[in-house]
Amino acid sequence: MRPSGRELSEMRPVSIETGFTKHAEGSCLIKMGDTHVLCTATIEDRVPPFIKGSGLGWVTAEYGMLPRATNTRMRREAASGKQGGRTVEIQRLIGRALRAGVDRVALGERQITVDCDVIQADGGTRCASITGGWVALRLAVNKLMKAGDVISDPLVDPVAAVSCGIYAGQPVLDLDYPEDSEAGVDGNFIMTGSGKLIEVQMSAEGSVFNRAQLDQLLGLAEKGVGELVAAQKAATA
Repeated sequence: MRPSGRELSEMRPVSIETGFTKHAEGSCLIKMGDTHVLCTATIEDRVPPFIKGSGLGWVTAEYGMLPRATNTRMRREAASGKQGGRTVEIQRLIGRALRAGVDRVALGERQITVDCDVIQADGGTRCASITGGWVALRLAVNKLMKAGDVISDPLVDPVAAVSCGIYAGQPVLDLDYPEDSEAGVDGNFIMTGSGKLIEVQMSAEGSVFNRAQLDQLLGLAEKGVGELVAAQKAATA
């Protein structure tokens, strides 16, 4: 039995509230169980120097956790003068994941920055950030298209992410913190709406895993991402 009482293949409740902030070109508050992330997308008519003049657009991301997103207060990274290694790794992952679903030629020479701020954490914050980040990106691109600034839709395939792992010897979908902290195997699966893999992060946290278990986890991930993509589409319809 999972601590939450969920079935092995059952997601936490998912909700996506769009237009959550006033000023951003795209925004949403995504809730995956007790993990809540505010995602905003900002459009700028510039690109990083390394692609300037190429005609290609760029999508990047920043990630952070509020001091009381967890059960004890964390010091703001700004107070220490630098970002932690985990933060840098996660925001690079978010950027890579979102770019995989973007036609950068169609986007044109502009940059969209997706900010993901974790308000409350209960496991799977990077997966919620990617999933909500895509919604914010979708809304921002819709504004570009409505204004006639882009001719064809640069978003070619939705991107979403979900965690899967082996908890108490059983493969489970969408780990919350009690499961994540005790899982023998923990993984994050980032996929497109058409079922293609973008990135898989898998590690043995206390026990090794075999090919059959990996296939089981991939099957759970496909189910979970399918549900998340449906929620993304419903939120942006």
